[in-house]
Amino acid sequence: MNDHQSSAPGQQAPLSLREIRSFFVGGTIRRVQGLPIEQRRFAQNGPVRSIDPNGDHLCGQMYVQAYLQAHPTRRVPLLLWHGGGMTGANWETTPDGRPGWLTHFLRAGFDVYVSDAVERGRAGWARWPDIYAEPPLHRTLDEGWDMFRIGPREGYASAASERRAHAGQQFPVDEFDTFAAQWVPRWADHEAMTLAAYDALLLQIGPCVVLGHSQGGGFALEAVRRRPHQVAAVVAVEPSGAPQTPHAQDLSPLPAHLYVWGDRIADHPIWQRYRANVDAHAAALQAAGGRADVLDLPHEGIRGNSHFPMMDRNSDAVAARVLRWLDAIVPATAAI
Repeated sequence: MNDHQSSAPGQQAPLSLREIRSFFVGGTIRRVQGLPIEQRRFAQNGPVRSIDPNGDHLCGQMYVQAYLQAHPTRRVPLLLWHGGGMTGANWETTPDGRPGWLTHFLRAGFDVYVSDAVERGRAGWARWPDIYAEPPLHRTLDEGWDMFRIGPREGYASAASERRAHAGQQFPVDEFDTFAAQWVPRWADHEAMTLAAYDALLLQIGPCVVLGHSQGGGFALEAVRRRPHQVAAVVAVEPSGAPQTPHAQDLSPLPAHLYVWGDRIADHPIWQRYRANVDAHAAALQAAGGRADVLDLPHEGIRGNSHFPMMDRNSDAVAARVLRWLDAIVPATAAI
């Protein structure tokens, strides 16, 4: 049984995987010189020893974990790309403990690849200012509450019991701190390094479907522009950026695009600007004769979604809408 056709709620057939593996792609060697020798203790109750930071360092690599089906029913795999200050954990389990989109799309028959982008999570990060020019950025819970459209900025409070969310909010608000525990440091202006790793991944895995969220959605739109023959379709969930609108002839060979948007964007000045940029990209693709569909959840009567539809309480319903669109591009077949 391939669920997207499950037997009954809570009675889904077990997943059958032939392999779970991980690997790294991308990265370059940078040499560091002229730094002082350090005296550090690394092991508990161990002695202090000398550490020489001078020499070659590998940076710009990306971590990828592959979930490979025993009997996939899609002819191309699905790549899940997370957003800014996040990792592939976004796709694994929702903050309130439900299966994430990783499981949903495995049940739909895809082999799925989940990545931690450059300088995130298990990809690791490099020295600064010796390799990275700037210190990392750390997102506050205050900012996340507002930018992720959980509630108004003035509705955030350090005490969870005093927070005020938007009316009808689909995000599991009581688990906001659980969600914040998975946030990681990020750096600004690392787009070229990150795109180089995504290029390497597409060359290694493609053809594939790319599903990116937020910053990862922007990277997906740019990556598919650069390597259209490696991508069968791209799904950009609340992308925070899009390539500058090019000439129509540059867009015509691109694969099908789906843009997914949650609620309350019109109430948020920053998200208004982000969406206007992405809408211009979609319009240019449509004008060039390409397929560029928009899944505006509140317009379809699905209200209350935050910036993280894959974590909201109705995440399965949103994933089902995305899957319905993908069925037309990469339909399920008999087991391959």
